[in-house]
Amino acid sequence: MSVDRRDLFRLIAAAGVGTAPFHRALAAEVSLVDEKKPEPPKVITAEMVERAEWVAGITLTDAERKQVAASLTRSLPGLIAARKDPLPNSVPPAFQFNPAPDLAPSSVGRGTVTPPKVEVKKPAADDDLAFLSVVELAELVRTKQVSSVELTKLALARLKKYDPALLCVVTLTEELAIQQAEAADKEIAAGKYRGPLHGLPWGAKDLIAVPGYPTTWGAARYKTQKFDETAAVAKRLADAGAVLVAKLTLGALALGDQWFGGMTRNPWNVKTGSSGSSAGSCSAVAAGLVPFAIGSETLGSIVSPSRTCGVTGLRPTFGRVSRAGCMTLSWTMDKLGPITRSVDDAALVFGAIHGRDPADPTSLDRPFDWPGKIDLKGVTVGFVEGRQNADARAELKVLQDLGMKLVPVELPNKLPLDAMKVVLDVECAAAFDELPRNAISEGYGRFWGSTFRAGQFVTAVEYIRAMRYRTLLIQQMAEMMKKVDVYVGPAGFDLLHTNLSGHPSVCLPNGLRGDLPTALTFTGRLFEETTLLAVAKAYQEATGHHRKRPPMDKVTKENATG
Repeated sequence: MSVDRRDLFRLIAAAGVGTAPFHRALAAEVSLVDEKKPEPPKVITAEMVERAEWVAGITLTDAERKQVAASLTRSLPGLIAARKDPLPNSVPPAFQFNPAPDLAPSSVGRGTVTPPKVEVKKPAADDDLAFLSVVELAELVRTKQVSSVELTKLALARLKKYDPALLCVVTLTEELAIQQAEAADKEIAAGKYRGPLHGLPWGAKDLIAVPGYPTTWGAARYKTQKFDETAAVAKRLADAGAVLVAKLTLGALALGDQWFGGMTRNPWNVKTGSSGSSAGSCSAVAAGLVPFAIGSETLGSIVSPSRTCGVTGLRPTFGRVSRAGCMTLSWTMDKLGPITRSVDDAALVFGAIHGRDPADPTSLDRPFDWPGKIDLKGVTVGFVEGRQNADARAELKVLQDLGMKLVPVELPNKLPLDAMKVVLDVECAAAFDELPRNAISEGYGRFWGSTFRAGQFVTAVEYIRAMRYRTLLIQQMAEMMKKVDVYVGPAGFDLLHTNLSGHPSVCLPNGLRGDLPTALTFTGRLFEETTLLAVAKAYQEATGHHRKRPPMDKVTKENATG
């Protein structure tokens, strides 16, 4: 049986003798092949194995090289045959990641979520109505001061008006939205009120599958792709009575803010991007186009655009929200979460979407109660000491004035974090194996190609070594979190730590620097979103930064492109 050089080196990598810089070894091997002989080798020789040893970081004897070569040759037919069988992105490997392996199963279910009591009257101006919180809009709908159809048509009109400048919409789901809104109004009129999301418009990051509409993953290669299934998160929101008005943009294959339609823009300054990859979700919420949206994060894709666009983004504990029906980038790092304008809003949305789903084996039920019965005066907040003196940090004074105890903490820093990032590199390469395997280099953004190709050459040994280091990181993070209930820091400073360990974070607007928002993140213990959000809410209400609006009169296509 013959094999081309690409298959040869993939096979060597799969057998445990290749790592990320394998393209260098490949180049060396290619230079040794007589280009006049196009027929690829039929067997793997001891000499081929010897030339790849430096990549694996091992040295074999002549006898060991012959054994490895023979083993690889025997494995060759099966591996090549397996590559010819396409694997959909939706098929997971037969393993699952658990950030808290010693945590006993919950015996109290999902908990209860109740919206805070507010008194609100419908504003006279549509702009003011559009920027109301989920909590306020829910009360207007519940008291029949505004209908779901009215809110839905307002959201659709604003999406159409501002999208030419923001480029935050992939697909309007107008027909579905009107149907859902009319159904919500009929139910509410009949006294069948489902809860605080009933009748409220929302937007879905366009890696969330919804039947009847494309799910493009932000990439030109997939822009006509449709699925018959409804993603679990979309189903839970539909069950809560929410109204889907749009599929919102994401950077191509969940990286950055560049998608096949252009760059999603920041409503605070439309000459700048909104960051990513939950680019459209954050841009649309910040601009008052939808009251809330769902985003996803693997390594910063909720926190980063939330910071840039000045919205409140909750990245829950890994396993809190089912990812069934959503694009996979990394089976052990992907997470879904709400993007809103306030912590209260995030809590209400999270209350609807979290919990066990058999279709996602990593998901589970843990209690989440809102409002939480948390005594803030008993809460300990950690902070990482930096270049700025703690006494000069305004956020620490606010927390201290709220009665919380502040203690310095240090994130684990003695483990090879950069080496652990190989987990993402390998898993995303496996999730999109079809692209490099079929030499496809176009149609999925300009950033992923080298990662997908390099990930093909990381050995199983190196990947598992990174996962073992990840176990140590989880243990060290758990030990650090014994000292505090939450810790606070600049948005994004701990992304690699927390996305590897699975800890929840919430990103909050924290003022403006020039014309752009600044932000903080609060990070909590695993599955303790109640405490995390209670602390974040107290800070948010004490500062009021979340009430600021972007200058919508400047959100025009002319300003964006001029």
